[in-house]
Amino acid sequence: MSNTPASRLRKRRGISFEDMAASRQERLVNLVICLLASRQYLTADRIREIVPGYGDSPSDEAFKRTFERDKAQLRDLGVPLEVGQDAKGIEGYRISEGDYQLPPVEFDAAEAAVLGLAARFWRSAELGEAANTALLKLRAAGIDLEEPVSEALPTIESADPNVGVLVDAARDAQVVKFRYRKAGASEVESRTIEPWGLPFWHGRWYVVGLDRDRGEPRAFRLSRIEGEVRTNGSKDAFVRPEDVDLVNLVADRGPEQTFLAHVRITGDRVGQLRRLAEVEAEGVLRISYIDLGALARQVAAAGSSALVLEPPELADAVRARLAAVAGVAP
Repeated sequence: MSNTPASRLRKRRGISFEDMAASRQERLVNLVICLLASRQYLTADRIREIVPGYGDSPSDEAFKRTFERDKAQLRDLGVPLEVGQDAKGIEGYRISEGDYQLPPVEFDAAEAAVLGLAARFWRSAELGEAANTALLKLRAAGIDLEEPVSEALPTIESADPNVGVLVDAARDAQVVKFRYRKAGASEVESRTIEPWGLPFWHGRWYVVGLDRDRGEPRAFRLSRIEGEVRTNGSKDAFVRPEDVDLVNLVADRGPEQTFLAHVRITGDRVGQLRRLAEVEAEGVLRISYIDLGALARQVAAAGSSALVLEPPELADAVRARLAAVAGVAP
C-alpha cells in the first residue's frame, strides 16, 4: 500500500481516489461550460478565478500543472480547444460552439417513416419508455415524425412480453428455451434454439435460429410461444452465420394450414378486422387465418364491436383474453 506524503495527506483529510476523480470530472465539465459560454479568449489567470476547481490550487505551479493536464485531456476527448489572444494581447482559450456541436440530424421522408413505424412497434413492448424518449429528442431536433392515425396503418403486433428477451438473446448470442405449439397441434413442445434474429413476415414476428434438438435452422412465430422464454447458459455461446437470410428462412417454410372464421361487426373499432377479411356481407366478416391467438387478439381489441360466430375455439380464445384483462375467470 502506498505510504507517500501525498497518500498520508489524503488519509488524514479523508480524500479517496474516487473523490479526486469525481472532482476532476466536475472541473473539466465546468471548464468546458465556461469556454463555450465565452465569446472572448479567456486567459489562464481568468480561468483560475472563475472556474470552480482551480481556485483552491495551493500554488501557481500546481495550477499550471493541473490546467495543462486538463487541456490535454480535453483535446484527447476531441473537444476543439482554440488558442488566441484577448483584447490585451494575452494568450487565452475558448471553445467555438459551432465546432463543438454535432451536425444536425437529418432524415429523408422514407427514413422518418421507418422511425415512426419502429417507435410504434416498441411503444407497446418493453422498450416503450425508451422509444418515447427517442421520439421526443428527434422532434426537438426538428425531425417530422408524425405518425398516421391508427386506422390508416395495419397494427404491428409487438405486445408479446417475450420480445425483449429474444432481442437481447439474439444480440448477446445466448441460447433460449421455450414451449411452442405448432399450428393445429394439440401438444406443446419444448424447444431449445440459438436465436439469430427476429424477422417480420406477412404481419407476424418470428424468431429464427438453430434448433439444437433437431440440428437445423427453424423459424418460430412469437404468438405461438406459450409462457415465458428463458435464457439458457452464458452469453456468446454461438456464432450467427454471416450469410444467413432470416426472411427467406421464414418464407421457405411453405404454406401453413389455414382456418376460417366468421365475425359479426358493429361500431367503428373494426378497421383492422376489415383489412383481414376476405368477404364482408350483411355485417359479417369472413376471415381466413393461420394463427388463432393473433386473430383472437384482434377481435378482443375491437371490444363490443365484434362478435365471433364461429369457430368455437376462436370464441373461447377471445373470451379468455377479455377475462384476463378484466381479472376474472373466463
